[in-house]
Amino acid sequence: MQHSAQDTSGENRESSISWMIRNGSENNSSLPIDMQFNAGHQLQIIVYSILMIISAIGNITVLTLIIRRRIKTHSRIDMMLTHLAIADLMVTFLMMPLEIAWAYTVRWMAGDIMCRLMAFFRTFGLYLSSFVLVCISVDRYFAVLQPLKFSKSRGRIMIMMAWTLSSICSAPQVIIFHVEPHPNVTWYEQCVTFNTFKNEKHQIVYNILVMVFMYALPLSTIVCSYASIYMEIFRRSRMPNSDGFRRSSIDVLGRAKRKTLKMTITIVMVFVICWTPYYVMSIWYWLDRQSASSVDQRVQKGLFLFACTNSCMNPIVYGVYNVKLRRDRKSGAGKSDQSSIMLRHATK
Repeated sequence: MQHSAQDTSGENRESSISWMIRNGSENNSSLPIDMQFNAGHQLQIIVYSILMIISAIGNITVLTLIIRRRIKTHSRIDMMLTHLAIADLMVTFLMMPLEIAWAYTVRWMAGDIMCRLMAFFRTFGLYLSSFVLVCISVDRYFAVLQPLKFSKSRGRIMIMMAWTLSSICSAPQVIIFHVEPHPNVTWYEQCVTFNTFKNEKHQIVYNILVMVFMYALPLSTIVCSYASIYMEIFRRSRMPNSDGFRRSSIDVLGRAKRKTLKMTITIVMVFVICWTPYYVMSIWYWLDRQSASSVDQRVQKGLFLFACTNSCMNPIVYGVYNVKLRRDRKSGAGKSDQSSIMLRHATK
């Protein structure tokens, strides 16, 4: 079972090392199937290559559009979406090429320093993406519930914290990952956490902490933020206006702000949909390794591949909502022109 990005090499590599120790394998033909290039590795290369192309095109396009728009108007949400695109590009150009090369070679061939360095960056982009989503949700919380407490520096401070926390959470990767040569088959080396933890429980605790900080804690913060926003919108919409009628959600929340809120919520929903199946499988593996190991390896690898599609989906969501926003602006402009013409005719 592959363990998030903290151990995308998977337990299979480490269990196979143990298998070789017990059986004293000394030639390539006697290695376990997952230690040799197989159909699963071939599928990984194809899927990661497709995801890398889609994610690169989408995120570079979004990044270019946001930067152009930020030259004209400075917006906190645009600044945060810029950093979200950067996080996704780090996953695209650091993690995905590594996975492609690793699947091709199967064993690690880049040395110990590169093993530790790439282990850091494999998680850094994923942590940053999660923490930026937290920043966006908290920013929307203040924008809707406490607009008078506007602060130009608030967005920058939160983004700085996201980068700092991502670095801190990724730092243990440099320590626990290392190149481990096989004691008998000395030519076979692998970048693993093998022999780092005192026992299996310590490794499970570490993996759970990674899940908490990369997924559970950000998700809890995001859910609380958006739940508070919608509860407040609902409360305000129940209050009568000056005419004695109850206000709609559009009256309570401006149209542009409402569309931005919908876009950010959709991005969060995509994050949940992409990553939840993988972490459900991970929890199952930690609780009952024997039964979880019986799941087809292609399914286990497929869950992590599906989680990586999150980097491709964010620019698609951004693009869809911006196309809708432009259409609304055009239709709004057309309606205003028609109303002005009717007004001129009425005054004649």
